[in-house]
Amino acid sequence: FDRGISRLAKRRFSIHYNKHCNKQPVPKGNCDIRVRDISYRYGSDKVLSHFSYTFEKGFIYGITAPSGTGKTTLLNLIGKILKPVQGEIETDCTTGVAYVFQEPELLSQLTIAENIALPLAACQTKEMALEQAVSMLQKMELEGFANRFPNELSFGQQQRVAIARALTYPSPLLLMDEPFSSLDALTREHLQTTVLSLWQRRRPTCVLVTHNVPEAVFLGKHVMVMNGHPARNVMWLENPCFGDADPRGEERYFSLTKKVYAALSETKDFSCPH
Repeated sequence: FDRGISRLAKRRFSIHYNKHCNKQPVPKGNCDIRVRDISYRYGSDKVLSHFSYTFEKGFIYGITAPSGTGKTTLLNLIGKILKPVQGEIETDCTTGVAYVFQEPELLSQLTIAENIALPLAACQTKEMALEQAVSMLQKMELEGFANRFPNELSFGQQQRVAIARALTYPSPLLLMDEPFSSLDALTREHLQTTVLSLWQRRRPTCVLVTHNVPEAVFLGKHVMVMNGHPARNVMWLENPCFGDADPRGEERYFSLTKKVYAALSETKDFSCPH
């Protein structure tokens, strides 16, 4: 994907918007994600082994694990960027996938508003797509940046644009790979709250990968801890304070955070409930 974006960024092209549709497309399809006995390797290095789970539609799943455990690999398998060497992944999602990568992956020749509007071009008029882009930039606290280009923004600002692009695209499936890692602490917490609020409007199935345990606990209805290399040991924890207005000060929030940290330090086998 990175190489594809790099090649596309070197080309000049015009965005051809839909001239006839002026309505927001409605996400269609059942976005349960059924992962059955998948394995994946890079050369001789197996990073996932016989992993199975059903991600039920309409929830946020926070996944955290030590580096090199296969978190991003699992996300790319769900997003069909990679194919498992064994097993299968099934979903009835009939539209494209909204994806936030570790890097912003913006097109340098397009303005910030055009980068956000590009995924909407096939199904919306130019006016509507750009209107939504500007509206989302306001929510990301980037008002006034619509007509700038990516190289005029800091890396953290570019990543906020990438988050805006994913949240604007009306997909029933949202995948996020370390989306807030380049942001300062205060902006990070603020955008976590913003993303959760925006997610609640449509409630797409969301899989979030992060090294930040408090972030996984704040955003995830279900929190998954991966362990081992290859990763096959999984612990799932239910988040009792998910959806609370401000759970960061609650004892339940701190208790779950401590459980996740403890699980990350474990080396024993975990049991998976699905």
